[in-house]
Order: sequence, then structure tokens, then C-alpha cells
Amino acid sequence: MPPLKMRELVGPTDPAVFDNPDGEILYPDGSTGDVFDFGCGCGRLARQLIQQRPQPRSYLGIDLHAGMIRWCRKNLRSPQFRFEHHDVYNHTFNPGDKPQRADLPAEDSSCDLVIAHSVFTHIVEDSALHYLTECARILRPGGILASTWFLFDKREFAMMQTFQNALYINVVDPTNAVIFDREWLKAACIAAGFEAQKIEVPLLRGYHWMIRLRRVANPNPLDLAVDAAPLGSNLPPAPVHDSSPVGKAASGFR
Repeated sequence: MPPLKMRELVGPTDPAVFDNPDGEILYPDGSTGDVFDFGCGCGRLARQLIQQRPQPRSYLGIDLHAGMIRWCRKNLRSPQFRFEHHDVYNHTFNPGDKPQRADLPAEDSSCDLVIAHSVFTHIVEDSALHYLTECARILRPGGILASTWFLFDKREFAMMQTFQNALYINVVDPTNAVIFDREWLKAACIAAGFEAQKIEVPLLRGYHWMIRLRRVANPNPLDLAVDAAPLGSNLPPAPVHDSSPVGKAASGFR
């Protein structure tokens, strides 16, 4: 089980959400095939996939937090499971002189499933376009992207320019939470070659949408329902100035 300090950084701390004691198939449309976990953190899903029966044919998890990757490599061991440090800039998890984005370390059409939980909710607009296209590139035709998004309706904000499609809540670190225009997401998915496989509206108004996208040749537009969920609060971890040292001692990462 990942240490509490790591679990606090990624959100859920209850050990039960890191566990899969019954060996349940997590994603019936792909998690027994070749899985790419984009933003694997300290291995919440990796740990469940190792317990899954059958396990994925292959698994590659990447994250920009070097200490978490080190922990996963040491503690989540299975022959077909690999973890790599995605060494791009993040104000909290990976500060320093680093690129803002990078290509995903996977071959074209090599994956059945890409998992991107709490990824597109934490990257700025141009990076979101880059990574949405990268996810489409590495997926096989018919492959699934399991993603989460914060969404708003730009039509309600008359002052926004045509090239502005995201809202940011933190003046120091814009990636603390990023909220995208619904119509922008529809257009971005069509351009990348994705249509909806399953859409789950937020449980609380304004919280994240669970959107599973399928890579297809001629995608249909996403059908996004009105967010009519009740008002409420489900606060993420509070921003930390620099959490990159967590789990990083003697890691070999620079």
C-alpha cells in the first residue's frame, strides 16, 4: 500500500480504493489487453490491475512525480508491468527547467486502453490538445481513452476570446484545476478521432465528468447532458508549494 503522504498528494487516502481483492475486471473494454496509465501516481489503478484476473497483457504507467514512480517500481512488481518518469514541468510535482509537454512513450496503435484519470483536469489548454492527440496516436482503432474533465459553458462568458477555452483557479499554478469549454472539448475530440463510448455526469455540480472515448475513423460529436447535479463540495488535496521530494531520496532521478 502506498504511504499515506503519497496518497494524500493524489487525493483518495482510503486503502479500499487502492484494492481489488475479488480480481474484478476494471475496464471490460480494454484492461485485459495492453494498458497505458497516463498519470499513474502512486499506483492506485496499477495495484488494482495487478490483482485483476486476468492481469493486463502489458501495462505501462507514467507520471511526472519521480518519487511515486520510484515507489511503484520497487513495490508494484509483475513481469509485464513497467513504470516510467514523464519528465515534464509541473509547479508542484516536478519543478525545474523542464519542457511543458512531451510525446507519450508508446508506439503508434499499440494500446487497447489509455487511462487518464485526473490528467486533463490538471493540464493547460495547448497541452490538453497535444495529449489528446497523443492518446489517439497510441490507441488501436476501437481503443478506449478513460478520462476525466471539468467542463463549463463558454457561451455564458461574453468576454472570452475565441482562442480562450479554459478557466484556471490558481494564480500561482494554473494546473491546480483546469475547466474546459464543452464545445471546445467536442471539437477537440472530433479532431483527434474520438467519439463517446460512455459519459457519466458529475455527482456534484461542477465536479469532474467521467468520459470514455473510443478511437474511430469517423467520430460522432459528444452528447454532453446538462450538468444538473446537486450543489456540494468534494475538495481535492490542498496545493503544496513543492511536493517533488516526497519519496525521492536516493531515487536515482535527477
